[in-house]
Amino acid sequence: MTKYIRLDYISECSDRFATAAKIIVLLTLIQLCVTGCATWNPGPSGQKKMNGKTFVIVGASSGFGRGIAEKLGACKANVVLAARRADALGEIAGRIRQAGGTALVVAMDISKPEDVERLADEALKQYGKVDVWINMAGVGAIGRFWEIPLADQARVVDVNLKGFVYGSYAAIRQFKRQGYGTLINMGSIESENPLAYHATYAATKGGILNLGQAINQELRLNGDKRIKVVTVEPWAVDSPFWRHAANYSGGTPRMAAMDVPDKVVNAVFRASLRPRKELPVGWKAKGARFFHHLFPHFTERISANIAHRYQIKTAPPAPPTSGSVFEPMEAGTGIDDGVKSRMKNEKKRRKDKDK
Repeated sequence: MTKYIRLDYISECSDRFATAAKIIVLLTLIQLCVTGCATWNPGPSGQKKMNGKTFVIVGASSGFGRGIAEKLGACKANVVLAARRADALGEIAGRIRQAGGTALVVAMDISKPEDVERLADEALKQYGKVDVWINMAGVGAIGRFWEIPLADQARVVDVNLKGFVYGSYAAIRQFKRQGYGTLINMGSIESENPLAYHATYAATKGGILNLGQAINQELRLNGDKRIKVVTVEPWAVDSPFWRHAANYSGGTPRMAAMDVPDKVVNAVFRASLRPRKELPVGWKAKGARFFHHLFPHFTERISANIAHRYQIKTAPPAPPTSGSVFEPMEAGTGIDDGVKSRMKNEKKRRKDKDK
């Protein structure tokens, strides 16, 4: 009798699990549909609202930073361009001015607090205010944690976390003085779901999310309703990040199913108009975030397996490099970097070779 009861119980549990799984999938689909507008492309009304606003963008020389800078320039905004590569910033500034916006170039390193303070001073001297401050500078180190030089990992923390503390501090103090403002920090889906072979990078992105959450609560408790902090959480994106990353994995840097940069650029644009505390970008980021909250260890395991396949098993060989972690690179100043196209060609070559 006990044996039959146990079988019935197991069958009942299986049915309940199947029902629960269906409910979870349904809720996920509903969530993705409801929040799908987070990558909305701004129309004329949204663009008009940017006219005359002042934006500080740290990390504006390539990738998302360059994308949002050029989009803001087309909206006739005042754009303060900050990064280590002054020549690249000068080119972007020219494009912004041609489009009808204004631009100020400030060569600086976000990991140096004195540079961040100088950036804030120059922005205020030129424009008298800062409406939106965007921290986008970032470096990565790819490989097994114990094989990446400690100096590279320390530098990732200096730029990605300490630098964001410096930038956030400068922005919030200015917003407190003027009574309003929006701080946008570039996190990652790795703020929620850490990825294998990105250990220190993922740690800094988790820190950025916690930084924003804590500051938002402090502002609430202090009654600062017009000051907002947003953490943007994109999925892996086809940007120069992969070219610039320190890499000790043995394979060419990449990730599966990368998004296009415009998706993130549009999300940042939207966040500057309608701030949300946390903004996962696109269905992949939303889905990963949702499932990590429900099944954290399972989601981390699946993500790790995907990273292992694309970064270790199938990536073309690449020599070890510190990338742009310590010194900026001349290469890789675009918004996208053609990684998806290269991966597609590599996959085709593998298939042809196997025939």
